[in-house]
Amino acid sequence: MKLFTPIKFRNIELKNRIVMSPMCMYSAQEGVANDFHFVHYGSRAQGGAGLIILEATAVEPRGRITNKCLGIWNDEQALALKKIVDFVHENSESKIGIQLAHAGRKGSISTETNRQLDLEAGWETIAPSPIPFHHSERTPHELTVEEIKELVEDFRKAAKRAVDAGFDVIEIHGAHGYLIHQFLSPLSNTRTDEYGGNPENRARFLMEIVDTVNAEITNDIALFVRISGTEYAENGWNVNDSAELAKVLKTKNVDLIDVSSGGNINGVTIPLSPGYQVPLAEDVKKIAEIDTAAVGLITTAEQAEEILESGQADLIFLAREILRNPYFAVQAAWKNDEENFYPHQYLRAKPAK
Repeated sequence: MKLFTPIKFRNIELKNRIVMSPMCMYSAQEGVANDFHFVHYGSRAQGGAGLIILEATAVEPRGRITNKCLGIWNDEQALALKKIVDFVHENSESKIGIQLAHAGRKGSISTETNRQLDLEAGWETIAPSPIPFHHSERTPHELTVEEIKELVEDFRKAAKRAVDAGFDVIEIHGAHGYLIHQFLSPLSNTRTDEYGGNPENRARFLMEIVDTVNAEITNDIALFVRISGTEYAENGWNVNDSAELAKVLKTKNVDLIDVSSGGNINGVTIPLSPGYQVPLAEDVKKIAEIDTAAVGLITTAEQAEEILESGQADLIFLAREILRNPYFAVQAAWKNDEENFYPHQYLRAKPAK
């Protein structure tokens, strides 16, 4: 199966095409990973995934979605993450990545109510333009050019900490209506300066982040960017915009585009069905001629294999399915008579061929 063939990005080789997609766990304290995160991510490494990508990890305190999200804006947070990285490297064949993120106007959310906290309990949110995600939420602070530059520097510092912690992949989160996506979309970015207006200006924030992250990494670390292929809104960000963006990102040494969708415009209808985002990954891959990842309601090895064999994507990102089954990769290998990492401590449980 192509699902169990290796693939290389820069000097990083993944043993298979199965990736644990970043998924927020809302379990950190002051942005610091704990024993839950150690077991959660370590289990997927023991389960044989080719790559594990940690959940959205904020580059500064206001970058969190909730006050229980991971962070990497200080050394204590980075040290806790290094413990996870070291375990994965020492006890599996998996590679491990981190998703650097900033929530922007979608931050300061309560994990109990899923509503925005008041200013006293939460924090001031920020955005390219003073447009809230939902009419019931506070108007976000419109970033100045100087503040935008400071945020780019926050991404650089976070990337440096990620490098020092030993991560194999850095993914920049430009999807799901978070800060970078807010800059990309003409519906959430109505600026008239160098960070707004035409597509090139709206993408400037992302490009500056990519440049500064690239300056901190070597060929021993791969660089991915997650985007929303479309936001399902009239006159909003769409798949053609995504493909054009991917063309530029390719010239900036981005190794793969992780294609998701939605998240920026409240109340839109998303046509959920098995593999519903795969055509977006396929379009970006073919138009921009860049490696892509498919994600979204992919639940079986057979479905994943069809996506790969048909050339629609190069990696398969699993989310809910790998929450349900940390051993998805190794069990799919057994079922299809493929070789895959399996912990030597568990060999007595391995089915005989």
